[in-house]
Amino acid sequence: MNNLIVFTGGPGSGKTSVIDALKSLGYRCAPEVGRKVIQQQVEQQGRALPWLDKVTFRDEMVREELANYQAFEESEQLVFFDRSIVDSYGYSLLETLPISESLLNNCNELEYNSKVFIFPPWDSIFINDQERKQDFDEAIATYEKMVTAYNQFGYQLVEVPKLSVEVRVEFILASVG
Repeated sequence: MNNLIVFTGGPGSGKTSVIDALKSLGYRCAPEVGRKVIQQQVEQQGRALPWLDKVTFRDEMVREELANYQAFEESEQLVFFDRSIVDSYGYSLLETLPISESLLNNCNELEYNSKVFIFPPWDSIFINDQERKQDFDEAIATYEKMVTAYNQFGYQLVEVPKLSVEVRVEFILASVG
């Protein structure tokens, strides 16, 4: 079994809360790269930000996703990813950005577990912050593009129920068990 388990979906749907809960239980988790890139770029006064230069932002996310994958690809333990390289492809679809041959190759060649957990838009928990400037309609559109992207690359999407973090964690662990 491939031990690299991906969480995807729109922003503000609870992925990071579940990742944090899994970390507290001792599971290995790869961080969300979009937030990391935004924080680094703001700190460095860079331009690779989704509100300044979407292509450069996407390319930085790809670079970070590759590093995440390489850091964990040989893991014999479960590793939970807060998004994957396929999300960068989905972001490209969402923003109608040009898609390079390299990105397509990476999406085809980097292998994650065939079951991908998708977190549906959930208005009652959605909030904006310094790094998340999208509104709820954009969260829905992002979710839809992630469904398209993961289906295109042959992943089986498993929708995570809109329940407490604890129940979501139990659901995911039972599904990968």
